[in-house]
Amino acid sequence: MKIVLVIDQFDDANNGTTISARRFAAALKEHGNEVRVIATGKPADYKYAVRQMRFFPIVEHLITSQGMRLAIPNRHVFEKAAAWADVVHFMMPSPLAVMGLRHVEKLGIPHTAAFHCQPENITFSLHMGNSKRVNDFVYNRFRDTFFNRFTHIHCPSNMIAEQLRQHGYTAQLHVISNGISPQYTYGKEPKEEWMQGVFNVLMVGRYSGEKRQDVLIEACAKCRHANEIQVILAGKGPLEKKYRHLAEKLPNPVVMGFYEPERLLKILHMADLYVHTSDAEIEAMSCMEAFACGLVPVIADSPRSATPQFALDERSLFPAGDADALAERIDWWIEHPQEREEMEHRYADHAKQYALSESIRKTEEMFRQAIEEQTKPQ
Repeated sequence: MKIVLVIDQFDDANNGTTISARRFAAALKEHGNEVRVIATGKPADYKYAVRQMRFFPIVEHLITSQGMRLAIPNRHVFEKAAAWADVVHFMMPSPLAVMGLRHVEKLGIPHTAAFHCQPENITFSLHMGNSKRVNDFVYNRFRDTFFNRFTHIHCPSNMIAEQLRQHGYTAQLHVISNGISPQYTYGKEPKEEWMQGVFNVLMVGRYSGEKRQDVLIEACAKCRHANEIQVILAGKGPLEKKYRHLAEKLPNPVVMGFYEPERLLKILHMADLYVHTSDAEIEAMSCMEAFACGLVPVIADSPRSATPQFALDERSLFPAGDADALAERIDWWIEHPQEREEMEHRYADHAKQYALSESIRKTEEMFRQAIEEQTKPQ
């Protein structure tokens, strides 16, 4: 198949949606498909380049601090891409995608969408993430301006698919994991000097309101074994200064920074425990990659997060936002190394069912359905 992916940012792997899109494109090619993208950045053989939107400095900072860029819609680019494509797949409901959808509809090109942008990813940045009314408004806005114009939507988890059903989305919902790449497998490497002599508790994610890294910092400060713990927060985002200040209470200095995938993979193979504190999460690839590498996860049990589905027992769950309960969980895993080693292997085996190759097979089937429906006589 000839597949065009529409995503505002593709070049810089500094946010979850872009990382998933890059992995997705590479895997589709490995399965024999041709893939091109419509995105900002420099033109390339695989890319129809569009210009980046510019905003007032405050708005620009809010967007770029989340690791995102937005693109200026361009009708000619979509006409050119549609003339080549068998199917156009939209990764998020941005202005680029809303305008592009109108053109592929007009041209009769098969098209599908993915639901990667949870309303809370937007509303927490506006300090309204816990408002059901505001989140419902965003769900409904997405529905009416974009998603209900599709017949097929990729949902990375059952949790988000159920949210879409509750909010009146009418498309066929394909629950397909974003998939774990084959390099994320069980492995232990000797700790580098900066990780030696401490129990390394890792979390990967943007420093933004819904991710709740503050809960991990508070919990580690309350642990009986606080003096033994080093907290590693892999990521970047608008709350970095706040979290650095909050982490001053920890006995050992916090480690914060953004790591390229190859470097992060090495850290995953050296860390001792993975914690995922997010209140809202469509799937959490970072958590999946962590337990695929053999890290036991401790996950916030939030109704707005799909990540609790990965917990194999209650020892890997804690009530969302409860730092005291999380501290107890972390202390338990520190005090039971034999049980932790046993569960590391169980989690790594558990990860095999989320293999990227299987996700690609299911997504290709979704594309075929969309193409067949578009091309059959009405």
